[in-house]
Amino acid sequence: MSTFRTHLLTRLSRAEWCMLLLLLLCYAYFLPRYADWSQTSRVALILAIVHEGRLEIDSYIGTTGDYAELRGHRYSDKAPGPALLGVPPYALAKAILDTGAGQRIVERLAQGEALRQTLKPGEAASEKVTMAIAQAIATWAVVSIPSAVLGVVLYRVLGRLGAPAPLRLLVTLVYGLATSAFPYAGALYSHQLTAALLFGSFALLWREQAPGALRLLTVGLLMGLSLISEYPTALIIGGLGLYALGMTRRLSTGFVIALGALPPLLVMAIHNQLIFGTPLPVGYSYSALWQNEHQAGLYSLSAPTWEAFWGVTFGLYRGLFSLSPVLLFGIVGLALMLRDRGSWPEGLVCAWSVGSFVAFNSSSGMWSGGFGVGPRYLVPMLPFLAVGIGVALARFGQVRLVQALFAVTVAWSLVAVWSMTIGGQAFPGFEPYPLWMHSWPALLAGDVARNLGTLAGLRGWWSLAPLAVLGGLLLAVGFGRTAATEAVHVPSRALPSEPTAHPTVVSL
Repeated sequence: MSTFRTHLLTRLSRAEWCMLLLLLLCYAYFLPRYADWSQTSRVALILAIVHEGRLEIDSYIGTTGDYAELRGHRYSDKAPGPALLGVPPYALAKAILDTGAGQRIVERLAQGEALRQTLKPGEAASEKVTMAIAQAIATWAVVSIPSAVLGVVLYRVLGRLGAPAPLRLLVTLVYGLATSAFPYAGALYSHQLTAALLFGSFALLWREQAPGALRLLTVGLLMGLSLISEYPTALIIGGLGLYALGMTRRLSTGFVIALGALPPLLVMAIHNQLIFGTPLPVGYSYSALWQNEHQAGLYSLSAPTWEAFWGVTFGLYRGLFSLSPVLLFGIVGLALMLRDRGSWPEGLVCAWSVGSFVAFNSSSGMWSGGFGVGPRYLVPMLPFLAVGIGVALARFGQVRLVQALFAVTVAWSLVAVWSMTIGGQAFPGFEPYPLWMHSWPALLAGDVARNLGTLAGLRGWWSLAPLAVLGGLLLAVGFGRTAATEAVHVPSRALPSEPTAHPTVVSL
């Protein structure tokens, strides 16, 4: 039994706990956007199931334009995974809120200034509170917590490659707070949820030549949940499946993984059968407002175009690398992994995850994704690219020029990502240069996204004070001494700096 397999899910160190809490604090601090159609489409389904016991979202159709229309009823046209996962936590929260104490909390929120500013003429405050609570609870439970756990998993995977603790902490925080992972870890989209599910599967399969049935069933379950949450993740799932078969060299591996994926796939099939009369995911075929887009090619897909490729990579509107240039280090790192005999299989999985998703989104007529921070459809691939950042820094991090370039790209990535995430009450829309046409003007005017500080009565920039204090405290407690005491000293041959057939195994 490998050391990695034994210790992947062992107790967390102090640094890991602080990192987990810091990421969760940042993700949960900013409230999910209330008027975001993609999110409210999922919230509407959660409310319909919990409050009415039905799949029709007719009662909540005024909150979203992302819906399917069939037989005189309206349904969410999204992949059902996030909404279905959000039902249990919201049902539990509703049971608490239905008590006397819970009702007083709802009434207090309904009377608060932060909510009144969001109301339209004639809109009931209590209904807005109900929807906001459902959205927040579902987002935190289904997206924010898995995203914070993903940070710990990435930290340990980088340790498997031999990176020392300070570098792993740095790369994990850069990924979690200076890329598009940050805004979508606090929003009820599928992208960051599937990133956690897919990368968790990768970590569980990492160099496992004889994985147990329980491990493979768990991998299958994670893959199945990812597939019913974001259909294009089938590309990454396929790469992970081939990796598992290559490691174990047993066809039974694929059978057990498929068996683990069966329960969520059956749930999706039942959901689709009840609504559309087929177990297949055809919700977008019935989208009421987006027929032209979905009917172009195959569900908006065609051959890759230069416009879309440039748009999702270096374009100033939704470009991944113009938003977070620090991710360019990831490309260098993945190239190093592919050249190394000891890490090329994992490098191939990461490179496939990145390349296939870029190619897929370069083929879509809807590549920009509407309102958003960066190319949101690329978010599931980002942790695989973050692995490359760790490898590149471990190899070249002692070079002064590399250090300077890394510092500059991290600084820009933090400024750009945080500005677009917290500047204004909605993610940037269709401005061609969203950073300086949307986000910076909003921030200069003190228009900071509603957050937990806002609920406490703080306004504008002052609403960020609790986050700054708590975040600074976690950084000091977790990383002040830990970086020195918990550094893992590994021979350089464990990293893709020179070919090795049997890289050093790091106890995680």
